[in-house]
Amino acid sequence: MSHLNDYLAEKREAVLARNAAVEAGNAQAVQLRAHVRAEGRSGVRRLRIRDHQVISDSPPDFAGYNLGPSSPELQLGVLGTCVTHIFLIQAAQRQVPLESLEVEVSGLIDPRGGTPGHEATPIWPHDIGYTVHIDSPASREQIDELFAAVEASCPILNLLRNPQAIRAEVKLVNSQAEAANTSGGGKADALAA
Repeated sequence: MSHLNDYLAEKREAVLARNAAVEAGNAQAVQLRAHVRAEGRSGVRRLRIRDHQVISDSPPDFAGYNLGPSSPELQLGVLGTCVTHIFLIQAAQRQVPLESLEVEVSGLIDPRGGTPGHEATPIWPHDIGYTVHIDSPASREQIDELFAAVEASCPILNLLRNPQAIRAEVKLVNSQAEAANTSGGGKADALAA
């Protein structure tokens, strides 16, 4: 059976190199980007991040084809992958051996949220929790310290616990609404010429 300890040695080198870059003042913020396009006929959402693609879809009872996880399911999955990764980072940094690591994430989504009689029911995923399964020869004290470090430094966990304001705008592109707005602007077009 393979275990994580060989990988943790490699991860430790990467963590130490990153920490050295931060301490030397050579690390900078990284712009993160994601792009999503809804497919015609199916409504499937194609999520593209760097060179990767994930398909998001609804279950059949919500006009989907079940071709991928829904957005709320993806959110729970993202939380799980981030918690798992931060456990690996912190274990590598602290030299805590891990034979295996698994994270289970659960939550509720209620389609009645915000409707009459359910105004107090959240429309977003809620009652979120995660369970970490660790096989390690480390002491309970080391595992508890590892867990506390993960809780303090996991970006997605802390984003969900401490939400922020999100900028948003809508741009009309090649749409009939945009054509209607510009067709009435003949005078502005003539003045600009």
